[in-house]
Amino acid sequence: MSALKWWQTAVFYQIYPRSFADGNGDGIGDFKGATEKLDYLASLGVDAVWLSPHFPSPNWDCGYDISDYCDVAPEYGTLDDFKTFLNEAHKRYIRVVLDLVLNHTSDEHAWFIESKSSRDNPKADWYVWVDTPPNNWQSCFDGEAWTYAPERNQYYYHYFMKQQPDLNWHNPEVKKAMWDAARFWLDMGVDGFRLDAIGTIFEDPQLTPHTVPMNLAELRRFSELAKTPKEIKLKDKYWFEMFKHQYGKPGVHDLMKELRAILDEYEGDRMLVGEDDDIAYMGNGKDELHLIFNFPLMRTERITPAHIRKNQKERLGALENLPAEKGWPCNTLGNHDCSRIHTRYGDKIHDAELARLNAALVLTLKGTAFLYNGEEIGMTDHMLSDISHVKDTMGSWYYHTIVTEMGVHPEEAMLRTAEMTRDKNRTPMQWSNNPNAGFSPSGVNTWLPVNPNYKDGINVHDQEKNPSSLLQYYKHLLRVRKNSSALKYGEYLPLLNTSKEYFSFLRQSDNQTILVVLNYSEKVLELDFSRTKEIKDSKLRILFTSAERRGGSFAPNFKVGAFEVFIAEVERE
Repeated sequence: MSALKWWQTAVFYQIYPRSFADGNGDGIGDFKGATEKLDYLASLGVDAVWLSPHFPSPNWDCGYDISDYCDVAPEYGTLDDFKTFLNEAHKRYIRVVLDLVLNHTSDEHAWFIESKSSRDNPKADWYVWVDTPPNNWQSCFDGEAWTYAPERNQYYYHYFMKQQPDLNWHNPEVKKAMWDAARFWLDMGVDGFRLDAIGTIFEDPQLTPHTVPMNLAELRRFSELAKTPKEIKLKDKYWFEMFKHQYGKPGVHDLMKELRAILDEYEGDRMLVGEDDDIAYMGNGKDELHLIFNFPLMRTERITPAHIRKNQKERLGALENLPAEKGWPCNTLGNHDCSRIHTRYGDKIHDAELARLNAALVLTLKGTAFLYNGEEIGMTDHMLSDISHVKDTMGSWYYHTIVTEMGVHPEEAMLRTAEMTRDKNRTPMQWSNNPNAGFSPSGVNTWLPVNPNYKDGINVHDQEKNPSSLLQYYKHLLRVRKNSSALKYGEYLPLLNTSKEYFSFLRQSDNQTILVVLNYSEKVLELDFSRTKEIKDSKLRILFTSAERRGGSFAPNFKVGAFEVFIAEVERE
């Protein structure tokens, strides 16, 4: 096969800068701390880092409200600190991909300050302005999507918070300014971008109102209380109907082609991955984004063999059918916007076993894998109990809205807020069993409270010393992947497609065939692959297992233990 690009065989690791490593002891993660942890990432075995926004920001949306695209937030350090981080990462053969937010800026960005100052300012048309709100559109975070600016006696549009005004991408000056910002970082040597919320860049030009008979807060409350199948179906319908005119509109593809052309000017196979699951954003396979996240794999309450099979059949089939070149898959189960995989896909009985199964799933399926910091030690959601600790503005807005406008008791409102806010999965990385989990010195107030379960072995230091820890499991699994041509780039072939209890498949490269079995049940299963064409008359040599097994070769009929991960190379007689 033709040589693959680095991003096709890479395992990415998402760093949430505010919560990853505090190098100066102020309770906030920074580049000094992140640079000090690069040896940890190298020992873990990841190939690339996706860095969530590190730009100057008033942090209404934890950095996704950017006030300067070409600098570093002071709490994270300086531009020189970033360059040191980048250079040190590259020395360890770790690539660095930045978050690029195209849809909006902060309302404290100089561009917006100029734009709202008057209607005849040179940047007056850099954002979306109207004389009066033309419809009932909602911001997906905090209510009305139109906010009044007295300086212009007009309203501006924002899909997200009112502190995040949408850029007017119909203005060629906006486009040039944003492409200049992208070049600024590419010239510095970054290896690509994760593109935030690309589907929101353009809206319905007819400004068609939505038809949902409630506002955002009422819809959130309705969603929390929905219990019957009819209510749940109606809830899903309402969410789609509320935002369908504000998302996924024409025009994005032309922008992605322009940005791809810019990256293609640079050496080193710079790459783009989009925060979207629409494969159409890969264009013909060669002219838009390199990767699109397989979010449908995540959209389930439980990961089951049937769900995985259906997802892979649909996803890989769509990627195969791109016009010019087959698309490359991209799999993940967690990030900074969703509940941690240990919590989200657990059953409260076998959480640890399921976390190991799901790690193996992401790292053995065909495609590029993305991990989220803390996943590798089994970090869990941390439910806040005090509204003063909530930093996610979406959460605090919802709490105060349902208390003051709907009469919900503050105690219940806090429970609901803790469940919906993204703070629960953004808490500081747990490095040791020292105070503050070793993230910050003892006595320092960390920006979010540390999950107290760091004292129970859910920390890097304790797990590095424990050969049976989840961290050592990840390291071993990553080594097996890195040393296997079939797992890095082999084709995917599902096997025995009817089982509800286990998921089995082959990965096949030119010189290697690997069998993967993931037992999602608490039963010991007797399996027989001796009639499978690709395995018939062969022996199996174990490469990785989560169970206690003897090494050596054995026949393709065998038992797998409860919740076992079993990976073996097929050896021809």
